[in-house]
Amino acid sequence: MRLRGLVKQHIDSFNFFINHEIKKIVMVNGSMTSNAAGPDIDFYFKFTDIKIGMPIVSEDRVAEKIFPQECRIRDMTYACPMHVSIKYTNDRHIAQVNEVLLGYMPMMLGASNCWLSGKSNEEKADFGECPYDPTGYFIIKGVEKAILIQEQLAKNRIIVEMDPKTHNLCSRVTSQTYEKKSRTTVLLKHGKFYLNHNMFDKDVPIYTAFKAMGMECD
Repeated sequence: MRLRGLVKQHIDSFNFFINHEIKKIVMVNGSMTSNAAGPDIDFYFKFTDIKIGMPIVSEDRVAEKIFPQECRIRDMTYACPMHVSIKYTNDRHIAQVNEVLLGYMPMMLGASNCWLSGKSNEEKADFGECPYDPTGYFIIKGVEKAILIQEQLAKNRIIVEMDPKTHNLCSRVTSQTYEKKSRTTVLLKHGKFYLNHNMFDKDVPIYTAFKAMGMECD
């Protein structure tokens, strides 16, 4: 507790999201093609990169730094601009434009893109913050908002346990990519092994699944 505090897992998780995860999500889901403009005109559009900036506020077309205490007082959201690089077709040619403002993302206090990150207690006091504030929350329209922790099964790892309903041995794995998520279970039922999948209506004998994957020998 003294070494890591109460909210370090929140901050580390959010840092990983804004520095790594969001880029992978954009790369997987950021392309689009269409011929709606005409049968001979193909439109291509793709996000090639995304960058999360530092919290700012734009007033009278002038961007300035904004700190959490000011957001609390003025009922504002402590947020960062998101800029993307876009590649698209322009008169049958591929063009690219950078630093396009996509929107604003609320920034977690204490995260890597927060102005309070790495600041000493004296510096935090100068910004109007309490030195004992653990951070790890958001400020939305002047109100402090915290994210609750949820316990989930480890993804892409095989978990062998007793089924709480049938009290039989089973093996589960929740497979997740940036595109989709699935859950597969191998369970023992009536002395036989079955395969259960969220795409199946009912359990399938495990040997049927093995043969469908190319195994010929019983």
